[in-house]
Amino acid sequence: MVRVSWKIKVALILALTSGLLSLVHILVFHDAGTLFFYLALDLVFVPFQVLLVTVIIEQLLNERERRAVLKKLNMVIGAFFSEVGSTLIRHMAKTCADFSDLQERLSITTKWTGDEYKTAMVFIETYECRFDSQKFRLDRLRGILVAKRVFILGLLQNANLLEHERFSDLLWAICHLTEELEARENLDTLPPLDLEHLEGDIQRAFGLLTREWLSYMEHLRMNYPYMYSLAVRINPFNPKASAIVGP
Repeated sequence: MVRVSWKIKVALILALTSGLLSLVHILVFHDAGTLFFYLALDLVFVPFQVLLVTVIIEQLLNERERRAVLKKLNMVIGAFFSEVGSTLIRHMAKTCADFSDLQERLSITTKWTGDEYKTAMVFIETYECRFDSQKFRLDRLRGILVAKRVFILGLLQNANLLEHERFSDLLWAICHLTEELEARENLDTLPPLDLEHLEGDIQRAFGLLTREWLSYMEHLRMNYPYMYSLAVRINPFNPKASAIVGP
């Protein structure tokens, strides 16, 4: 037995209703010419109606839905930075050879405007941290990443991440770095070439981390001022950061 879709049923009912009403109109007013005239007139505007409904209105609805998804995703991104992102930034940033320059450029305050965020983002897009191998503790970094692996893999299961390609790239970069570090038994006796390879993986993850953090901070500034205030006070690029409100 063939099951008919409810959409087909509705379409048939509407078509039959339209035909029945047309028949009633002809029987009552005895004016089929006027009826077919208006029918032809409506058909003239069908292409425009299709354009309006399927292209313009549908596009507006899709954009509205996309914004709603991205807004929910920013909650996930906030959880990521609270759980592991900010810790990773603190650990990586303080080992940059030019940390003072990075700190100065990202010393965000509650008075920052959109223009200052644009300037900072331009700087970050071209910035590449030069890590000081003497300061870097790979074993400490590996411990952080391994401890948070389940949390990060859980985020990757979120289907909505497809709408936020850059954040997905960040999570994959962190997962790759975790695998690279965990695959090495002794991180204290690595040859220079291997250290250089790991530094490239760390630079990739750090660059994506910084850009995503800056975008998230601007999102908080525009939408959640009370959360933004705390985020500024615990800025991971500020070694003296404190959640305590004071002079």
